[in-house]
Amino acid sequence: MITSIGGWPTMGFDEEWAELRAEAAERRSTAMRLNRLPEDGPGPSPGGTSKLVSTPSEKNAAAGTIQNELLTSTRNAGEHADEANGSAVRAFNGWVTATALKEVQSTWDGQVKTLMGRLRKERDGLRDTVTTLAGVDVDRRDRINGIKTPSVFDGYK
Repeated sequence: MITSIGGWPTMGFDEEWAELRAEAAERRSTAMRLNRLPEDGPGPSPGGTSKLVSTPSEKNAAAGTIQNELLTSTRNAGEHADEANGSAVRAFNGWVTATALKEVQSTWDGQVKTLMGRLRKERDGLRDTVTTLAGVDVDRRDRINGIKTPSVFDGYK
């Protein structure tokens, strides 16, 4: 059922759904088979590449950027706003505006505190990930190296 809304043609749900299903069926590739690999070799895993693209040095660099640039800049911006707003509150002393500016300052301080906390969590998370992944790698290596395979020479020790 095609109708018109404001001069624009529209179609009902059933017609639109049938059209979308037909388009999807046309796009379906017959070259995809579950029992073989693509002609050009193994492809990436679903949702990404087959290689780990994040290294400990990159995580440490990102954590350093958060520590040395973002936290510092955020703290400085918060302090600058405190100073500027404090001057405005003093200038409007006795006015309702001063009270409103104090409330704005309180909200701003809370937001800066929340952002600083979030940045610290991200920094710590990056650093913890480096430690955790390194620990997992060492654990896996130790487990693999600890596997004893039987040998015909075991009786000659």
